[in-house]
Amino acid sequence: MSFVSETALLVEFTRASGISKNQLQNTLQLFESGATVPFIARYRKEKTGGLTDEQLFDLKKRIREAEKFIERKKYILQKLSEKGVDSGLLNEVENASTTEVLEDLYLPYKEKKKSRAQKARDAGLQPLADMLLKNEKQALGSWNNFKSEHFPDEESVLQGARDILAETFSENAEVRHQLRNLFLQDSVLTSKVVKTKTDEAVKYKDYFDYKEKIKTCAAHRLLAILRGEKEKFLRISAAPDEKTALHKINQVLSPLFNLSGKEVSSAMTDAYDRLLLPSLENEILRFYKQKADVASAKIFAVNLQQLLLAPPLGQKNVLAIDPGFRTGCKLVCLDRYGNLLHNETIFPHPPQEQHKQAAQKITTLVSQYQIEAIAVGNGTAGRETEQFIQRLHFDRKIQLFSVNEDGASVYSASSEARQEFPGYDVTVRGAVSIGRRLMDPLAELIKIDPRSMGIGQYQHDVDESLLEEELNHTIEHCVNAVGVNLNTASEKLLTCVSGLGTTLAKKIVEHRNHHGFQSRNDLLKIKGFGPAAFQQSSGFLRIPKAENPLDNSAVHPENYNIVEQMASDLKMKVEQFIGNENAIRQIKLEKYVTEETGLPTLNDIMEELLKPGRDVRGIIKVFEFDKSIRSITDLKEGMILPGVINNITHFGAFVDMGIKQGGLIHKSQLTEEFTSDVASVVKLNQHVRVKVISVDVATKRIQLSMKGVEQQ
Repeated sequence: MSFVSETALLVEFTRASGISKNQLQNTLQLFESGATVPFIARYRKEKTGGLTDEQLFDLKKRIREAEKFIERKKYILQKLSEKGVDSGLLNEVENASTTEVLEDLYLPYKEKKKSRAQKARDAGLQPLADMLLKNEKQALGSWNNFKSEHFPDEESVLQGARDILAETFSENAEVRHQLRNLFLQDSVLTSKVVKTKTDEAVKYKDYFDYKEKIKTCAAHRLLAILRGEKEKFLRISAAPDEKTALHKINQVLSPLFNLSGKEVSSAMTDAYDRLLLPSLENEILRFYKQKADVASAKIFAVNLQQLLLAPPLGQKNVLAIDPGFRTGCKLVCLDRYGNLLHNETIFPHPPQEQHKQAAQKITTLVSQYQIEAIAVGNGTAGRETEQFIQRLHFDRKIQLFSVNEDGASVYSASSEARQEFPGYDVTVRGAVSIGRRLMDPLAELIKIDPRSMGIGQYQHDVDESLLEEELNHTIEHCVNAVGVNLNTASEKLLTCVSGLGTTLAKKIVEHRNHHGFQSRNDLLKIKGFGPAAFQQSSGFLRIPKAENPLDNSAVHPENYNIVEQMASDLKMKVEQFIGNENAIRQIKLEKYVTEETGLPTLNDIMEELLKPGRDVRGIIKVFEFDKSIRSITDLKEGMILPGVINNITHFGAFVDMGIKQGGLIHKSQLTEEFTSDVASVVKLNQHVRVKVISVDVATKRIQLSMKGVEQQ
């Protein structure tokens, strides 16, 4: 990657992000050595100057873009050299700093389908086109000299010459540059309904006759309009004022050509209407679609990160329920490791209403399997099942949790679920997923396609590869931020650990099944698990109750000697030193600084030693909805209700209030002050209190506000 270190893309990135040239060079070297983003962000802060996970991810994307840009430039230079173009053009291409400039310079020489202009050139009309530019009157008098089989009369001959001029004008690099800027800044996005589809297109009624400058169009609106066009309900356009565009073309071309003639003027207008307008309109729509894709992928990633990093219940015996009315409620009992111990079905709701039998069964299972918490899916019959459980009396204190079950059915029908539970019904697997996502949301949710989790906005309209990359990065970040138990993690979870992948994850599970792991060094006993993989992964793998307590921490094995020296200097054993705040506070970090290990790493080590094994996800809290609210018809304007944030978008946050329909807090209703970043105000799974400001039962729309509502 070193050959891209001076390209304009990276230079611009360093300028915009404040990254120094030294930081950039060091980071490039780390990437070249095979280091992963999580490893660099956590354990190489001295090299990168403390670049964050997000900065490193963005930098890696820029490097990839720069590499593609350079490869494209090499290809174009080769093609132009083969065509024997002059050195001036080659120099312009060599100095091009953006893809747009590069492609504009190459456009006149690019191999393309036979155009109207090329057919005219093949018929010998280029000299006539040149004459029109010099002396139109003289050219018009000589049209007869250019007749041919395909251009038999005056009008066809002159049209052929105009086609040549139109293409020449449209391929002028400066014309395209000036118009591109105009399209970017002043294009108006217009959307109109297809008249014959007005009734079918009702969900797009806000865009039946819509206009807005495209540069101010919010991501969610643009994606909605583009989806409407894709579904053939809307017709859209995006262009600036035509007179302004033609004036721009005239400004560029008038110093080069004589534009005073009627034929030349007609050719210039044709160049815009037929060639430049559709080309640049498509380019600008792609540009703003890409921006909308990036924005939507980011907000999806924010949702996903908060979902994955939701506080876990931890290792406790759980009774999980996938609720239902007619088909009953599926019960599963899980041990503290998530293993399935028992399953059956109860029917506490209509039409069967077997209250007594269901109550007896649950209380028996709670006692028999030493249940500590009950997880109830929040889908159909979820509230009713919660209320049924709350009326029961147990022989111990039981915590009751409502669990978002979005995606549980997707997991239950997956090959992974079938492989783990081959003899069980999909509803049993779904109930297991509900219980496990309460115990450890991260470990369970990474098994599910994030697009089926009910979060984000317009994710199905976003560029697939862009979204996939963003989601994979988010999953990788979350898994490595939390760390993974080497002796219990699923193969799927292990594949997300820095430096591992499908092959090594499989080998780890195979080794574990036969030997288990007593220390991180046991990883090196696995065939094919070399020093590089150990360096990249070991700091993120944990072994509770290991002989060396540092094996259950985020301290990297390469730094164990530092901790051992610190403990030795205080005449203590490592196990006595870890978590001993009084002892740790006595350490003078400057004493342990080396060329390889600076204060950033030492500060991280100290933080880890102070709170060994601390889970970054926090502590889970029990939540209860308002018991008097069972459907949208129970809602009244002015009510203050408890709720849970279950989705974040650019325009606001959605709230689960325990009924089928969610409510929207528009971003203007989040705080008294204006906010453009919803995610900076609320978080996914956050418990909030909201005021009902409007209810439309017919459309099932609920508008909420947090303004002036005291939060607990």
